[in-house]
Amino acid sequence: MIDSLETKTSPSRQSLRGLDWLNFFLADVQTGVGPFLAIYLAGYKWNEERVGLALTVGGIAGILTQTPAGALVDRLRSKRALIAAGIVALAVGALLIALVPTFWSVMSAQILIGGTSSIFGPAICAVSLGIVGRAAFDIRQGRNQTFNSAGNVVAAVSMGLLGYLVSNQSIFFFVVVLAVPTILVLLLIKPAEIDYEIARGADVGKKGGKAESVRVLFQDRPLVLFLVCAVMFHFANAAMLPLLGEMLAKGRGRSSMMFMSACVVTTQLVITLLASWTGRKAGSWGRKPLLLVAFGVLPVRGVLYTLTVNTGALVAIQILDGVAAGIFGVVSVLVIADLTQGSGRFNLTLGAISTAVGIGASLSQVIAGSIVHHFGSNAGFLFLAAVASTAFGILYFFMPETRDKQFLNPTQGAPSL
Repeated sequence: MIDSLETKTSPSRQSLRGLDWLNFFLADVQTGVGPFLAIYLAGYKWNEERVGLALTVGGIAGILTQTPAGALVDRLRSKRALIAAGIVALAVGALLIALVPTFWSVMSAQILIGGTSSIFGPAICAVSLGIVGRAAFDIRQGRNQTFNSAGNVVAAVSMGLLGYLVSNQSIFFFVVVLAVPTILVLLLIKPAEIDYEIARGADVGKKGGKAESVRVLFQDRPLVLFLVCAVMFHFANAAMLPLLGEMLAKGRGRSSMMFMSACVVTTQLVITLLASWTGRKAGSWGRKPLLLVAFGVLPVRGVLYTLTVNTGALVAIQILDGVAAGIFGVVSVLVIADLTQGSGRFNLTLGAISTAVGIGASLSQVIAGSIVHHFGSNAGFLFLAAVASTAFGILYFFMPETRDKQFLNPTQGAPSL
């Protein structure tokens, strides 16, 4: 036990910096196959429904692999190898989209990307928790999100410029190039410093103990309530940026990549500024007040999109996206860690909830895309705002605070980044 405690309380500077830069570069790689895909496909005369279908296929692949990926992260000790495999798969998928942008090749690439990228969330959370321990996880999760968002800013600016000055296709080649430094910084993390038991949410004193049944976990009412809220949040949020991208793409040609870049940069700058603060305040304020802010700005954002067609105003509205995403990205993981503490099923639960969230996000792309196709952009945004308002109500009236639960089983160790 002494070795375990030393590992989690005194991680090396090399591992901590490797974790920082892994979040940064991994964000760069993932950005290229995210929001820019809708504009790229629109440039090949794909309509809203076909774009929505392509995005949904990737979402479905992610849905099918999220829970197994979480279970694999809980069980597997070689977490770095798992992350490296996902990075390579992202690069291969991006290359396929760039070289052969036909219907079936794009669908195949989306399946590959969606099916393998599902490991990143639980794997990085597990590595972080295993390195710093529970006592410092709030702060570490905020730091992870800060570096992730900073990477998104750099990627969005770079890819926007590439799309405008070179070609939309060059963005996907850029993703392939970025995979190299991502793997190199991954190697900086020392595997011996990742405590296996803590990384999967097990009690320190139960090394090698049997993990709780997943069925028992999902009989926990707060966990089920949070699951419902998270699904609705992502259902309302997932389609907003792609729909905005398609709206900005009409009649603007290659400059639409610059507008999308501005949207992504605005969002990610806000997240970068907000994430570390959120990690600190989640420990003192609690989880629920911060989540209410994140859920509250989402319906406002949806309504504001319907009130203007000015490009500058639409980009400015993305500040609200940054507030919602910045808070939810940090606090949601902390809530799951609170509710699964001592179970040994942290990453599996994270994967299972991500599966349900993926279902909501994928349905959002198809349903909202169809509404926009038949009734116009305003109808789509108002529909998403209504879903977000319902999620806020459920969170406010029924979801309890979870912060205090982590202190029922406190772990030793001074906070460390």
